Amino acid sequence: MSALVRREPRGLIPEIFDWLEAPFAGLRPMLGQMIRFEDCVKDGRYVLRAELPGIDPDKDVEITLAGDVLTIHAERHQEETEGHRSEFRYGAFTRSIVLPAGADPKDVKAGYDKGILEVSVKLSEVKPEGVRILVGKPDDKGKKS
Repeated sequence: MSALVRREPRGLIPEIFDWLEAPFAGLRPMLGQMIRFEDCVKDGRYVLRAELPGIDPDKDVEITLAGDVLTIHAERHQEETEGHRSEFRYGAFTRSIVLPAGADPKDVKAGYDKGILEVSVKLSEVKPEGVRILVGKPDDKGKKS
């Protein structure tokens, strides 16, 4: 059971933002909370870093790969305390990202250090396949070949 908590006024501007946010607060459980990502290619691997402080990676993180979509799901549990205010975010966090071409689903590694989850995927060199099309003169419509 969750208790209704009234925020203390913090000045005019924060109250305006609280008011604007209020109509959408009910959507948060459906949408989930975002995980902030950064990514790069390093040493032939696609490296994705996700900001997940306060998470136990052994218990609270699930990484899945379906086709070329990598999904990270994590949960942060709130400790019950009486008489305190918390602005930390608790609950489920999920985010998916499409891997670049050439990602090898058999070579995925993950590690967690100092609040950062790092997932890396080996990239094989992908050479774009295509057909070269020669440009010629247009045929005259009135001529027979």
